[in-house]
Amino acid sequence: MTAGDPITAAVLEDAAFTVEELAFACAVSTDWVVHHVEEGALQCVGESVAQWRFSSRDLGRARRIYQIERDFDAVPELAALVADMLEEMDALRLRLRRAGLG
Repeated sequence: MTAGDPITAAVLEDAAFTVEELAFACAVSTDWVVHHVEEGALQCVGESVAQWRFSSRDLGRARRIYQIERDFDAVPELAALVADMLEEMDALRLRLRRAGLG
C-alpha cells in the first residue's frame, strides 16, 4: 500500500464498540456520543454508559450525523433527522436494485 492508496474496510456485523471506541472511530468526544444517545439520535445496548455497546451500523450512523453537524453547522436533532432520511433513501435504492429497477 502506498501513500495515495484508498483505505478499504469491511463492515463487521458482530462488532461491539464501547463509547470510547465509537468516539475514537468518529473523531468525536465521548461526551458527544453520550449526548447523542441521551437525545435518541444514536442507539445502543447496555444499562449504563460503561456497558453501552454499539454495532458497526451505529458507527456509520454516528459518522454520518457528525459529518452533517460539521458540514452544515446543524443542530444534533436536525442532523439525526437528515441521517434518518438518508438511511431510508439508501434502503429504498437497495429495494429498487433488488427488484431490478435501479
